[in-house]
Amino acid sequence: MEIITILLVSAVLAISVIARISILYALLAGYFIFCVYAFIKKYTVFQIVKMSYIGIYAVKNILLTFLLIGMLTAVWRAAGTIPAIVCYAIEFIKPSMFVLTAFLLNCLVSFLTGTALGTAATMGVICMMISVAIGINPILAGGAILSGAYFGDRCSPLSTSALLIAELTFTDIFKNIRNMTITAVVPFVITCIIYALTGIGASNSYQHTLDIQNLFSSSFQLDFAVLLPAFIILLLSLLKINVKLSMIASIVSAIAVCLHYQGLDINSILKTMILGYKSINPQIASMINGGGIISMLKVTAIVCISSSYAGIFEETGLLDNLKDHIASFGKKSSSYSLVLLISIIVGIISCNQTLTIMLTHQLCDMLESDKNKLAIYLENTAVVISPLIPWSIASAVPLATISAPTSCVLAACYLYLLPLWGLIVEALLEKKSPKLDEIS
Repeated sequence: MEIITILLVSAVLAISVIARISILYALLAGYFIFCVYAFIKKYTVFQIVKMSYIGIYAVKNILLTFLLIGMLTAVWRAAGTIPAIVCYAIEFIKPSMFVLTAFLLNCLVSFLTGTALGTAATMGVICMMISVAIGINPILAGGAILSGAYFGDRCSPLSTSALLIAELTFTDIFKNIRNMTITAVVPFVITCIIYALTGIGASNSYQHTLDIQNLFSSSFQLDFAVLLPAFIILLLSLLKINVKLSMIASIVSAIAVCLHYQGLDINSILKTMILGYKSINPQIASMINGGGIISMLKVTAIVCISSSYAGIFEETGLLDNLKDHIASFGKKSSSYSLVLLISIIVGIISCNQTLTIMLTHQLCDMLESDKNKLAIYLENTAVVISPLIPWSIASAVPLATISAPTSCVLAACYLYLLPLWGLIVEALLEKKSPKLDEIS
């Protein structure tokens, strides 16, 4: 029954993607299927509702982060922070190398901050604005940004996913980072080559279609002071201050900039933080309109529904029987391949990175006795598979933040190459049987 239930939900999600039906409807249908399963297992309606509430309550901090991201991305626009960075940066960026540059810049910021969501809300938004200004294909730009955002989310010492995996596997995070670096070299280099070639091959079609400096100067004061909100969040992140506190400090400073430099009143600022920034200039509007709490409503709904799944899984033990089946499969197939397959299935159903990591570990911890290997298996599968699933929080939130199309996941080369390279390495290891540390 458990397998049938999971297959039904997976089929519903697949159909919604193929038919281009809103993922919210598919997730609601999946929730109904899981509720029916729980009802068949003799749970009452009240108990099912309670399970759902417990699952949603567990992600209350994530929901608060979404609220802050929405406000941050709106007020950075209104303060002129993003327009100023775009104006300063655009003079040093070659359009033919922009896709590669966007990837590397987001890699750097995500490694320094350890968060993909924070990276998308800052450097990601900036890169997307520049890409629009110089005519870069938004799918390529979005894919490069998504890849870069999860570079550091995977291997930064500040990354919550890296810390979570270290705790689950009882391993040392710095040894894990060393192994992550070793296994990421080839995918990283290939990704850089792909993005460089993509830009060069299409460079003739990229051009500065607008005088960005004069355009933004007509609506914003672009003094260095408007860069203060960006400086604050970067500084506090480097000092390892909690990301929510860093965002709040940046929002407060951006409000001050709006009041004293851009001449906005408090009512306009509050409206912008809720509904997003909206310029009356159609050229500016096409590049930087967006943000606000309202921009996070859809992803908030996705989080709430998918998190309710977790409560049902935990209480009903829906996945418990699967563990025995996985153990029997593990005797016939390689450990890494099975972990990769399970992470894909779990990622499709769980719809968020944290739950994908936890459930994949729960289902696969008996497949590999070497905890260091298990840790790197999780880093190279569960962590990077989640952002490739369009309805996952790990994908939907960053793309919504940077106002990029869902199809950007097709251009997130780094996230594909990591698990694929793991399969190649595993095939080589099966022939030579060296230890993971010997790869270096």
